[in-house]
Amino acid sequence: MTRLLLIRTGNTFPECIERHGDFDQLFIHALGDSPVEVTMIDARHDSLPDLAGFQGVLITGSHHMVSDHEAWSDALLPFIRQMAARQLPVLGVCYGHQLIAQALGGKAGYHPDGPEVGTFTIKLTPAGQKDRLLGQLPAQFPAHLTHSQSALTLPDNAVILACNHHEPHQAFRIGEQIWGLQFHPEFNTDVCHTYLERQQQTLTELGQDVEQLHNQVQRTEAAATLIRRFATLCINPQATAS
Repeated sequence: MTRLLLIRTGNTFPECIERHGDFDQLFIHALGDSPVEVTMIDARHDSLPDLAGFQGVLITGSHHMVSDHEAWSDALLPFIRQMAARQLPVLGVCYGHQLIAQALGGKAGYHPDGPEVGTFTIKLTPAGQKDRLLGQLPAQFPAHLTHSQSALTLPDNAVILACNHHEPHQAFRIGEQIWGLQFHPEFNTDVCHTYLERQQQTLTELGQDVEQLHNQVQRTEAAATLIRRFATLCINPQATAS
């Protein structure tokens, strides 16, 4: 059985946990019926395991900020470098995406144009259209987002796979099998609405039309396949995810 390590880096809002589970449960739900065994750790409290027993790693989002350099978060940086040295498949989402960039030579920090919250169109780059993980998605697709920080600079060897009007680094790949996604393939529309509700005051103060953002929320079927696609590549590293 293929074993995946799922690293939780924070908790979502209580109402999301009540209705859908925490970040790790959102990822497990997104895996669907993938024939994998998942071991979850909370990086804030649990010891980091030996990577030898795993065929892939998933790193969740968080309400923490990479630039705060909390001890548990900084401890993940050399751990990610171990993953790269072992050539393990890795998929980081939002906080995980930023953490991978920080660990491998880039820099994470606050986006100069402020937060991006809601459902927005993501565009694949030419490299993204040929990518083993993202390449079977449409050239443009909707995805749920919530982030104040971004991967401001990427490692020198990173390949940009997707972007949009707000964020030039919506997805990247390092080497052949380390991926970062700024958007949230594990979110559903209810979770996205909850993040808009929770950040309504901040977004309004920044001049964003929160009612319009709510109206733009839609299902994101294409993006939602990516965690399951990643599992496929962990099961068979030579395959093209389907």
